[in-house]
Amino acid sequence: MGGKGTWLERASGWATKWTGSSLAFGLAVGTIVVWAVTGPIFTFSDTWQLVINTGTTIVTFLMVFLIQRAQNKDSRAVHLKLNEIVAALPWSSNRLISAEDLTEDEVRVLTEHFRKLVELAKQDEDFKASHSIEEAQVEHDRKQASRGPRSGVGSGPDEPRGRGAQAGSRS
Repeated sequence: MGGKGTWLERASGWATKWTGSSLAFGLAVGTIVVWAVTGPIFTFSDTWQLVINTGTTIVTFLMVFLIQRAQNKDSRAVHLKLNEIVAALPWSSNRLISAEDLTEDEVRVLTEHFRKLVELAKQDEDFKASHSIEEAQVEHDRKQASRGPRSGVGSGPDEPRGRGAQAGSRS
């Protein structure tokens, strides 16, 4: 895959890799040492200070974009890898693929669903008992029915699908 993309992509990719290297760090330290050593020669003048201030401002400005680019690319790659894992596992729920594209409200709703899953697992005293919210609810309801009535989490109007309803389909 190397060598693909626009010249700007290739240049920023090269700059991102290079600026994260030991050589780049050594060069930055060397620059600061040279600047500090030349202070007495230039009598610590305003121009001497302006040189380092201007240089570091320019480098900082450019590095912000390089760092953001690297983080965006890494984040997309991680999401793709996680999506591949979710899609490949037969018992996983595909509704979480591309969860990074959900709105804040949608993420909050999903978080609450998974909190419910944790609470159901805690009540059943087995965190490995299920793989989805629906399975957890069905299993929890089955256990509750076999134990008799008990206060706690009950079935609401949104009766979840059971494992049999999920077989052959991935939501």
